[in-house]
Amino acid sequence: MMGRMRAARLIKMVLLLQSRPSMTAAELARELEVSERTVTRDAQALSEAGVPVYADRGRIGGYRLVGGYRTRLTGLARGEAEALFLSGVPGALREMGLEDAASAARLKVSAALLPSLRDASRTAAQRFHLDAPTWFSEPATPELLPAVADAVWDDRRITARYRRGEGEHRREVERELEPYGLVLKAGVWYLCARVAGQGVFRVYRIGRFTAVEAGGERFERAADFDLPGFWEERAEEFARSILRAEVVVRLSARGVRRLAHVVDPVAAREALAGAGEAGADGWVTVRLPVESEEVAHTQLMALGAEVEVVGPAALRERFAADAARMASLYGR
Repeated sequence: MMGRMRAARLIKMVLLLQSRPSMTAAELARELEVSERTVTRDAQALSEAGVPVYADRGRIGGYRLVGGYRTRLTGLARGEAEALFLSGVPGALREMGLEDAASAARLKVSAALLPSLRDASRTAAQRFHLDAPTWFSEPATPELLPAVADAVWDDRRITARYRRGEGEHRREVERELEPYGLVLKAGVWYLCARVAGQGVFRVYRIGRFTAVEAGGERFERAADFDLPGFWEERAEEFARSILRAEVVVRLSARGVRRLAHVVDPVAAREALAGAGEAGADGWVTVRLPVESEEVAHTQLMALGAEVEVVGPAALRERFAADAARMASLYGR
C-alpha cells in the first residue's frame, strides 16, 4: 500500500514541476501533503530514476525540471475526465467523494497545456463559483451520498432502504434501483433512478436513504435518457401536484411583476396566463393555484399592499385582520 502511495506521490510531483517553471520545497510539501524532508527524498529518488529534477540552492531556491522534460503520464483516467467536467462545483465534488479525482485531472490537464495557458484553471476559479444552497440554510450532506455517487458513476444496481411518510405514518421501504443521475437542488441532493424490473423512473431524496448496498451487477443505460430534461419535467409535475387549492386575488402592476418571486413560478405562470384585462385602476384579477390557504397567507403577505385577496372569504378576513393590526401598530 505504501509503495503505491509513494509511486502516486512521485508522479504527482513530476506533474507539478512540469506545470510550473519551479517550485520551492515548501510549496511542494503543501501540495503533496508531506514534510519538506520527504520532498527532498522524493526529488532524489526521481533523479536516481532518470527524471532530471534539479535543485536550485539559496534562499529562494527550489526544484525544477531540466531541459524541457515532458512526461507521458498525463493521460486522463475515465473517472478523472468525468470529474473534471464538474470542477466548477467544488462543494458538490467534495460531498460526492470525487475531489481527489478532479484534482488529479486538473493537474494532468495543466501539465499537458502550453506554459502560457497553465494558469487557466486558477484564473477561471477566480471568475466563476457556484454556490448551490439557498440563503439562510445549512443543508447537511447525506451520509450515504458517496455510496450512491459511486453507483451512479459505475452504472451499478443498488438495493436501497428509504423512509416514506412522517410521524406515525413513517415507514421504511426497500427497492432495487438503477441509479441514473444525481441532482443538487437548492442544497438538497436527489437521485433519479429506474426501479429495477418495473422500467419506471422515480426521484428519491438521498437524505431519506437509511441503507445503500451496491451489488455486482451493472445495468445498461437507456440511450435516450436525458437527465436535465427528466428533472425539469418531474420538478414541474411535483410543483403542480402540491397546488391543491385556489385563491382569487387582485394584483397591482407591481404585484404582477413580483408574483413569481413570492409563490411557486408554475402557479404564477398559470395564474397570469388566465388573467383578464387590467381594470381602470391598473389592477388585474387572477385565480392563483396554491398549496393551501395557510401557505397562500404566508406567501402573499410578502406582496403587502400590492395584493388584495378576494376569496375564499376566510382568507380575506384573515388579511383584513392582519391589516387592522398593522394599522393599529403604526398608527400609535
